[in-house]
This record gives sequence, C-alpha cells and structure tokens, in this order.
Amino acid sequence: MVDTMREIERKYEASGTTKDGGLPDLTGVDAVADMMDRGVVTLDATYYDTPGRRLAADGITLRRRTGGGDEGWHLKLPVGEDTRDEIRAPLSDTLPGTLAALVRSRVRATELIPLVRLLSERDVKHLVDADGALLAEISADRVTARRLAPETGEPVRWTEYEVELAEGGDPALLDALEPRLTAAGLRRSAAPSKLARALAETDPARSAKGPARKKSAKKSAEKSAKKKPAKKAAGDTAGDVVLGYVRRQITAIVALDPAVRLDTPDSVHRMRVATRRLRSVFRSYRKVLDRAVTDPIGAELKWLAAELGVDRDREVLTARLAERLAEVPVELRLGPVAARLRIWSEARRQGSRGRLLEVLDGERHLALLDRLDALLADPPLRPAAARPAGEVILDAVLRDYGRLAERVEAALHAPAGHERDLTLHEARKAAKRARYAAEAARPALGKPANRFRKLMTGVQELLGDHQDGVVAREALRELGVQSHAAGESAFTYGLLYGREEALAAARERELPELWAEVSRPAHRAALRR
Repeated sequence: MVDTMREIERKYEASGTTKDGGLPDLTGVDAVADMMDRGVVTLDATYYDTPGRRLAADGITLRRRTGGGDEGWHLKLPVGEDTRDEIRAPLSDTLPGTLAALVRSRVRATELIPLVRLLSERDVKHLVDADGALLAEISADRVTARRLAPETGEPVRWTEYEVELAEGGDPALLDALEPRLTAAGLRRSAAPSKLARALAETDPARSAKGPARKKSAKKSAEKSAKKKPAKKAAGDTAGDVVLGYVRRQITAIVALDPAVRLDTPDSVHRMRVATRRLRSVFRSYRKVLDRAVTDPIGAELKWLAAELGVDRDREVLTARLAERLAEVPVELRLGPVAARLRIWSEARRQGSRGRLLEVLDGERHLALLDRLDALLADPPLRPAAARPAGEVILDAVLRDYGRLAERVEAALHAPAGHERDLTLHEARKAAKRARYAAEAARPALGKPANRFRKLMTGVQELLGDHQDGVVAREALRELGVQSHAAGESAFTYGLLYGREEALAAARERELPELWAEVSRPAHRAALRR
C-alpha cells in the first residue's frame, strides 16, 4: 500500500552574509502568525539508483529513510518547478513492489544499488496562521553525505534550508517568504535536491584533484546546476528537426509510465498520444529515418497504443454517453439507464485496467523501451537527413496533406451509411497524421506550420466526433439488447441512438464547408514562404 502526496517546497543554502542560526523570524509575512519550534529529528536516508543513474538523470529520487514521522520508502517524481509527487511505502528491508513498478520504465532489468547515504539533523519549525492551522514547515538540515557506489571514503557536509507548504497550501506563500529569507542571507539552492548535491560533491573525479576539492566542490556543483545545455540552432538539418520531435515523444512515453500506473487523470490519453505521434512521424518522415528500422518499432507502438486505448476509449465513450443521457428529460429516462451505464462501464474498466498493468510490466513493453533508447543512441538516418530541413520537411507535410485530400474527397462522395462511416474514419486518421507532421515541422517552417497544424486539427476533431458517434451507437445498441434481455425498457437507448445519428448527420453536413476553407491553396503556399 502506498500514499501519494504533492510536495511543494523550496530549498535554500547559506551565503557569506547568512546570520547566526540561518532562519529569520517569519511571523507577520503573509498569513504567518507564529513560528513554532518542533524540535530536532535525526534522519538517515539511503538513496538508490542504477549504476548509470537513470533515475537521477530524470530528476527522480528513491530512498529508504528512518527517523521522523514519515519513515519508510519514498519515491519522488518531478511535476514542475518547486513541485514533486512523493509516493510513500511502509518501511521494509527490500524495495516494495509498488515502488519498483513505478520506476520500471527507467530501470527495466538494471539492478538498483545503494548510491548515497545522507544523515540529517533537522531543526523543524511550523509556520501557522492566527487559528493555529499549519501553513508551511521550515527546517534547517545539517547534512552529512557519503558516497556508497563507488565508495569515496571521505564524507561531505553542508547546511540546507527547506520551506515546504502544508497540504493544500497556496504556492504564493513561498514567494511571500522569499524576501525575508534572502534578507537573512539565504539563497536558492544551486542543486535541485540533496542527492544531486551529494553526487556532485562526492564525485570520485574530484577526489583526484586533492585538497582543493573541498573548496571547489560547492562552486562546481552550483555551476553545473545553473548551466543550461546549449541550444542547437533550430532546423539545421532535417535530421535535427525530426530527431528532436522523436526524442520528445520517447521521453513522454517513459515519463508517463508511472502516472498511468498511479491512474493519474488523463495520463493514459497522453501516453497514447505520444505513441501515436511517434509512429506517425516515422511514417511521415520516411525519407529522413530508415523504415527498415522504424517500421518494426512502429508496429510495436501500434500494439501499445491499442492496449492503452482499451481504457482510454472506455473513458471517452462513458463520458459521451453520460453527457447525452443528461440531455434527456427525466420523464423520457425509462428504466435504470444511468445505473446500467455505470455498471457496464465499471465492468469494462476492471478488465482493461488489469490488462494495462500487465502490459506495462510485460517483456514486450520493456523491450520496446529498449529499442527506443537504441534508436536515439544510433539514429537510422537516411541521406536526406543531412539536407537543410526546410525543403525535406515541407515535402513531407504536403505529401501527408495530399493523402488527406484524397480521403476527404472519397468520403464526400461516398454513399450515406456504413460505407461513408468507414471512409470518414480513414480521413480522420489521415488528418491526424497530417497534423502531427505539421507539428513536427514547426522548428523548420515556423508559425505557418503551427497554423497549418491548427487547420488539420479542426478537420481531425470534426471527423473524430463523427467516429465517436459511430462507436457510441454500437454501445447503445449493446446496452439496449442487455436491458431488453433483463426485462427493462429499451426506449431511452433507442432515443439516444437516434440523437447520435442526428449528430453524425450534422457533422457530415459541416464537412464540405470546413474542407473548402482548409483546402485553400493559400494555406499551403504559406508553408513555402
């Protein structure tokens, strides 16, 4: 069993002007009415990572800590500036399986080893309002850090200050407190975490520098933390542009794995979109990336998207049916329609949720992640990848647009009914591919690519709503059959079915006008400028 908490905190360190004791009196700042002393606790934490520090590379920390009121295993996942999600599991000798699963997309088959041990003497104070309610906890940590892998022998020591908001606290309080803290000589910590600073200051490479290491370690850590990677000029080559987009999607797939396991809202959808974007860009930019390598990976991405889609499609369909049902007057809701819809949805969710977790833990998924890593390490670039991006990227975008145009024209001339539904569905997939091709083209083609992406998105959304209606009608027919077999009235399902038919017809009427606007030559000409 695990508990998840949203941690919002800022870390500070002493400067040359820090006053004795470090922490100033913070009463009177914002809603802070009192600063209550909570004593000193001793914390003993061992941090784990792979030998190659895969977790640290993504700003993730995994530790086993004793002491304090929350001893146990803690996994911290970055969310944004000053914000992390902390997942806690009870204290045990070995890593709990729930936390091991949450780092699996990074760790995979690699062994986790104890990397650093931190001993902290924490002097804790509570900031409370006039009613005694906790606003934030502020602490001064006297830290002793020792590298365990490889062992470096000599520990390093420093004092760090943390301000952590109480659960549900207002982040604006951190901004209000900062001037008082900096006036007392504190400054934002150069390292994002204690682990990062410990790794920097116990780096074996620095040991070889001799006695000067101690003096320079902190400055080196600060310099390293502040240094930003140099930005490559956008659009240098077609390979630069395409690989940049590919890298972002692979990063998203790996990073969203724990969120999907935790059932974080919208995480399944976002991970599925990343797989689709990646597969789509492989196909769109086949002159840049060798299909002999990307096609087999694309097949695996298609499989993963389908597995993710089981749960996501259920969510979308359930929300659509619930919305349509809410529009029906109460007097026309005959029988336990809402209850049957809820039971039907939950039954599908239980099976799909369990299946999805099995997929994420399976060898096939982990092998796919390894192949994606290998692709980035040794990109299968074709000769066109070395050419200036503009021409190559433009050709790919226009080629995907041409494919979409053919399918839309076919749909506009297809007879009403099942055949038109199928052709509109194919056009929707082509619109999505053209959208992602334009999305990837932004660094090379600039704002015109973004405007073109928006046009493709409009077509995709209209056709997507039409397809959702097709799927909804199938589900309503299934629910109607179930209710009839149970001796209930199927009237309301038939009513909803008819409304979905009317909505689909409306979308079909809207398509010619939308397509006339989207297909104007001026939109494609803008991409060439």
